[in-house]
Amino acid sequence: MFDFYKENNIPCFGVAGNFTGHLEQAGEALDFAKMKVSDKNAPKAIFPTFIPKSINSITPEFLTVFPFSDSKIIFPKETNSTDDKLQIESECAIIFNAVWKEDPYNSFRKILADLQPVGFGASNDCSIRKAGAKKISLKKNWGNFSKGLSSNIISLNKFEKGCILDDYRIASYLIRDDKIFVYGENSEIKTYSYIYEKLTEWLIDKFNNQQDDGPAENIYEYLKDSGFPEKIMISIGATRYTDFGENNFLQNGDISCVILYPQSKYSEKEIEEKLKNKIFPDDISALIQNVVMPS
Repeated sequence: MFDFYKENNIPCFGVAGNFTGHLEQAGEALDFAKMKVSDKNAPKAIFPTFIPKSINSITPEFLTVFPFSDSKIIFPKETNSTDDKLQIESECAIIFNAVWKEDPYNSFRKILADLQPVGFGASNDCSIRKAGAKKISLKKNWGNFSKGLSSNIISLNKFEKGCILDDYRIASYLIRDDKIFVYGENSEIKTYSYIYEKLTEWLIDKFNNQQDDGPAENIYEYLKDSGFPEKIMISIGATRYTDFGENNFLQNGDISCVILYPQSKYSEKEIEEKLKNKIFPDDISALIQNVVMPS
């Protein structure tokens, strides 16, 4: 099993707008209204959440802080209350091997040529709903313990129709006062707007060519600044919220839960039963995080 937390030097990114309706629920659709896209169903942008090292100090310093945990979410240190509006973003994250080659049109430039899957796991791309933030990344990494990835990364040897992900669903819950609330719509991974080869092609293009435009950033420069990494982690998009999830932000003492499970083996009811004991078999990638205030 791949150990993401032992490595802890993998650049991490998220995909904005890869599940129909999520940006509208999150109040972020207007941020992308002026961005030109060739396909109205396409995701809007890739955003960075963690860049492990900086060679030329191009990467903003806050992005060099490792924000992931498999056990807790901590509110921003500058707050002394739960006024910050934090929301779970339940996603499937995929770790890829990154293949770089010389740009055929520019011998002085490397480009990302391929993304080869290594494994996948449950991700909480936790966000602060912050009006006026100029870049998506400003809502994503506020320090240690601001995001989540399950420590159970399930092996993935291909990322195409017919692979193991066809059978997996994303479920998310909030446990508050010992009561379990469904936070995100239970969704099949294969129903992302862009998935498999279509998503891979889009990702490669964005990593190489995305410009600093509106809420988006020139992520190629960050990858170059980190030495053209061998691996990249990408949370491929947040699912839609239930009415409860859309209208309830995280509070001190909550427990955030994102679970990826094979629907051919488990029903949603069985997953909720397992959640009560917080014990899951190896074919389920579960991310259970306690939500706490900073000490």
